Amino acid sequence: MTKFEEEFTEAESESIAKEFLRVGDNIYLDHAGTTLYSEKQIDDAAQVLKKNLFCNPHTCKITGDLVDQVRYRILNHFNTDATEYNVIFTANATAALKLVAETFDFGQKDGRPAGAFYYCQENHTSVLGMREVIKTDKLFVLTKDELVKNLKINTSESELEAPITAKSQDHNSLVAFSAQCNFSGYKMPLEVIDVIQKKGLAVQPKQISGIEYTPTDDESNFFVCLDTASYAASNYLDLGKFKPDFCCLSFYKMFGYPTGVGALLVSKRGQNVLNKVYYGGGTVKIAMTRQNFHEKRDGFTERFEDGTLPFLTIASLLEGFRTLYRLIPPTITKTTGERIAAHVFQLAKYCHDFLGQLQHANGSPLVKFYNHTNYESVKVQGGLVTFNILHDDGSYVGFAEVACIVAVHNIQMRTGCFCNPGACQVFLNLSDNDILKQFESGHICSDYNDLVDGVPTGAVRMSFGYMTTKEDVSKAIQIIRDCYLTSTVQRLSILENSTLPSALQHIPQRLRAHLKKICIYPIKSCGSYDVLEWQLTNTGFKYDRNWMIVDNNGMAITQKHNTRLCLIKPEIDLKKGYLTISFPNMKCIDVPLEINEDAKILETSICQSKVCNDIIKGIDCGDEVAHWLSDCLEMDGLRLIKQNTERRNQDGTVRDIALANQAQFLLINRASVCWLANKVETEKELLDNTLGRFRANLIIETSKPLEENNFKELCINDTIFKVDGFCTRCQMICIDQQTGQKTNEPLRTIARVFNGKIRFGIYMSLKNTFKNEVLISCKDTLTVKYKND
Repeated sequence: MTKFEEEFTEAESESIAKEFLRVGDNIYLDHAGTTLYSEKQIDDAAQVLKKNLFCNPHTCKITGDLVDQVRYRILNHFNTDATEYNVIFTANATAALKLVAETFDFGQKDGRPAGAFYYCQENHTSVLGMREVIKTDKLFVLTKDELVKNLKINTSESELEAPITAKSQDHNSLVAFSAQCNFSGYKMPLEVIDVIQKKGLAVQPKQISGIEYTPTDDESNFFVCLDTASYAASNYLDLGKFKPDFCCLSFYKMFGYPTGVGALLVSKRGQNVLNKVYYGGGTVKIAMTRQNFHEKRDGFTERFEDGTLPFLTIASLLEGFRTLYRLIPPTITKTTGERIAAHVFQLAKYCHDFLGQLQHANGSPLVKFYNHTNYESVKVQGGLVTFNILHDDGSYVGFAEVACIVAVHNIQMRTGCFCNPGACQVFLNLSDNDILKQFESGHICSDYNDLVDGVPTGAVRMSFGYMTTKEDVSKAIQIIRDCYLTSTVQRLSILENSTLPSALQHIPQRLRAHLKKICIYPIKSCGSYDVLEWQLTNTGFKYDRNWMIVDNNGMAITQKHNTRLCLIKPEIDLKKGYLTISFPNMKCIDVPLEINEDAKILETSICQSKVCNDIIKGIDCGDEVAHWLSDCLEMDGLRLIKQNTERRNQDGTVRDIALANQAQFLLINRASVCWLANKVETEKELLDNTLGRFRANLIIETSKPLEENNFKELCINDTIFKVDGFCTRCQMICIDQQTGQKTNEPLRTIARVFNGKIRFGIYMSLKNTFKNEVLISCKDTLTVKYKND
């Protein structure tokens, strides 16, 4: 493994660290998703807004001049100026690509056929989406090798000395590709831009439309649309040397803040082939209502920026540029962008080489990488590492399991296909039929359906920023090594080990399933209140998930945000009418079970999950309990909210569920937990603790483990529960509910037992409804209807 070469001085590294103190013990490795903003950057941006009176740039020339000043700063950063490029502000790089697609003139008029649209297979979905709005039906897809081959073929020809001009009499073709692939980190040789513009495409790509069409070198003007969202974030984009016609940017990838602003950079050559139809806001000199007449403004950017720009957000970009150049000043030999590129490449190479050395006891590799370069040079490889983890028999570990495991250790990585399905298909060696099969099996973009028939649907990605340290990478590697590099591990199967664990030998085989315990969780994500009998309502157990703790933004606090929530223990006294809440070393506090209906009603989303889309109305439980919660969790601005009305979807549909994430009830089989605990060395003697991790409402026990997986219905006396499906687990089960400490297990073992699927327990809902509350008791008769009955 090559020696790690520090790009930043010790003083520079210390200065950077001081401005990212909020990271704390977390390790952030998703800079390709968005980089992190400096704390001083935010303070300085706030001071600018506090000290100035900015108004609508259509009204105030000073604000308009500031926006133009930002345009000049953007162009200067990319080594160009307003004589070469125009800056059109957009919402992000995707919006910039969409703008090119909607307005590019392929030259279809006066009986002349339109040009063609070419795109690289390893592209963001935003490029694929251009196909839906472009004004040509001639579509071609290029592999990475085919695009690079154009450079090798054409650079030897003397005709490359021809000037770059647009021929208005010919139709136009558009070629779109990424400067840096956000899946593999491969950097496309930007010299190919000049070759394509002057000579077109020498390699015949694959046609995806149904119309037969063969392009020739001399029949079209070729224009290049370069997606630089990934590249510009950690590289030096020199537009003085490489001159794409259109360049698409997202500034949050460069600075972390602000979000919601990007840019389309258009060369003077590119201006000639964009024909925008819609107009709005200040983009016209005149528009009449009684006649269909208008005239657009003369300035190029003025015609493209409809409505009022996000001028306050745009003003904050200046602090982003200042932060980069202040923390990473250019040297005699390198620009700021080149220094960042060198730093993240060194981190990526270190990570790649170190992971590549890890092997299982039988000599098989731990990691399978996805890249084109083997990290040979910063010129062709960016600062990210994409891979999948392998078991010692060569089978894949699902990326969902990896994501949960690293999250337990406060490491943020990205998993999936990263909105780049073409690269995913190439590197995972998936055919079109394979992709359709995965889709038919239920896999969609951005879900956690990570393995279909043992074949991965995505990968794991670490990506680095200028504030990432070698220590961060080393810690992440250590976690992966500790969690997955074990001695030879036999693949576990549900069908194996069907004999009972020793702890269950005392249970007679003839014994029916029976209810052992009822658990309710009055406050969402806090401790359980365990009972032997309890009232049942049409939305679940009475008072189960009826309260939630929210921050000052109205967002629910869960154990994913603060593991100490599990130490908040609620108890319900029905006779006195109080919910008593306790926390270690603090005095208990009482909250009325029923609150004055005249109290303030709050409307809020409740967590970062599917219930986020539901409308929840609740009553604030007052300042006293709010201050108590803020003290015990050491978080300012917390409030306790009690659900007041029925829960609704955004379309207004009522949901018969309280504040639980997914279903009315969650069932866990004690026999299954005991079976699992015997497979996890650290859990064998901690059965009760292991049970608590799964946060079930109904704890049953059957004669055999995993018997609940075949349940169809469950009846307790006259109340029928229907099975809604398996419970897919996340890193929450790695939190010890007695201590709040995080562990690797039992999530890792579950993934192995179930062949990559992190499922344990079943969701249930009421099949029948009733007018009055029903009492459910552990003494009641429990009968089961199985799927094959």
